[in-house]
Amino acid sequence: MKGRRRHPKLPKWVIPTAYAIAAIAIGLTFPRFEPTLLPRVQSGLSTTAALAIYTSVGTGMLAMTGIVFSLVFVMVQFSAIAYSPRLSLWIARDSVIWHSLGVFTATFLYSMAAIGWLDRDHSGTVLFFSGWLVVVLLFASVAMFIALVERITVLQINRMLAFTGDHGRGVIEKMYPPLETPIAMANPEEFQRVQVTQTLLHAGRPRTIQALDTSALLQIAFNSGGIVEVVCSVGDTVVEGTLLLRIHGGREKVNEDDLRRTFEMGAERTFEQDPKYAIRLLVDIAIKALSPAINDPTTAVQALDQIEDLLLRLGRRRLEVGALRDSGGALKLVIPGPTWEDFIILAFDEIRYCGAKSVQVMRRMKALASDLIAALPPERHAPLRHYRARLNATIARSFEDAEEQQDASIEDRQGLGGPRRTSPTP
Repeated sequence: MKGRRRHPKLPKWVIPTAYAIAAIAIGLTFPRFEPTLLPRVQSGLSTTAALAIYTSVGTGMLAMTGIVFSLVFVMVQFSAIAYSPRLSLWIARDSVIWHSLGVFTATFLYSMAAIGWLDRDHSGTVLFFSGWLVVVLLFASVAMFIALVERITVLQINRMLAFTGDHGRGVIEKMYPPLETPIAMANPEEFQRVQVTQTLLHAGRPRTIQALDTSALLQIAFNSGGIVEVVCSVGDTVVEGTLLLRIHGGREKVNEDDLRRTFEMGAERTFEQDPKYAIRLLVDIAIKALSPAINDPTTAVQALDQIEDLLLRLGRRRLEVGALRDSGGALKLVIPGPTWEDFIILAFDEIRYCGAKSVQVMRRMKALASDLIAALPPERHAPLRHYRARLNATIARSFEDAEEQQDASIEDRQGLGGPRRTSPTP
């Protein structure tokens, strides 16, 4: 299992704060030295024209900032209601939004500072570089506004689903090797028969495991001479006293702070080392679309398109990679991870339950299961055949009319639109 510790990131509010500080610093210092360094370079503008330009830019930018970000936050709130509150947080943290706020703020603050240097000492001149910097910042604000509008369009359902799927594809590519890679799993007897010499419990408020520093954990195992068994998985929320890891057969105690630093904790799950998170979000979108309040099975079908792609990629990867050994084959590190059955349960169960009475969803799920059976190697077939049988049972239970049962049993990748005349699998 590949993974590395994430470097701590600064809070997003630091970005606009840095822009504001830089704008104030430049606005108070650069115009002071420009007349001395470049005494003969003038902008050619009259002080009256410059005052009108700077005032218009400053006041207009302040008004635009309020309007634009009011709309952004309204749309993010709407996405939280329509899709998933967990997914909307990723949109709200987009760097483009915070850099846009920073550029807008810098343009306003620098424009105000530039006004203070107009007609300094009754010179009747307008500094060239200091003055034109207002115009440069104005164009930068327009560019950031265009980029911001482009980012907001990700809230459209198709782009939101693709955004989530892209993150899932990235973590699958990073975490799992090809299916031809040898299985790297530990027999429980390898470490359970060795005495536990140290444990680590979580201390503090509830936190979510966002990533593991596998390199540091492996180094700890080598240094201690034991086997490190990580008990909690990435994505788990731990509370006071939750067991995080055990060390089996260690020669000496490991510093507890060093052990804690191998766990990246946060307030919520992230995509980085959590391959189930993207599927979890796609399922959230699908079941919310299937709720009586929204009743939008087409969105659920579109979510299933992304889920199928993620399952297809997972099925072609070696998921059994939870054991790391030294060059001699001795077990050193055990990390729990989701199995193929875990992914199938996550992808199928809730959508099957919530979409039980939707002909469109049942048809799409039957096509999904059959297509995966046709595309994946035999070792992945058993859970898929099991869930295809469960789909048939769900259809028989949910539709009393024989014709409705027959309609819902047809495999159709569009849900309703392109029924498959013959199944790709027996």
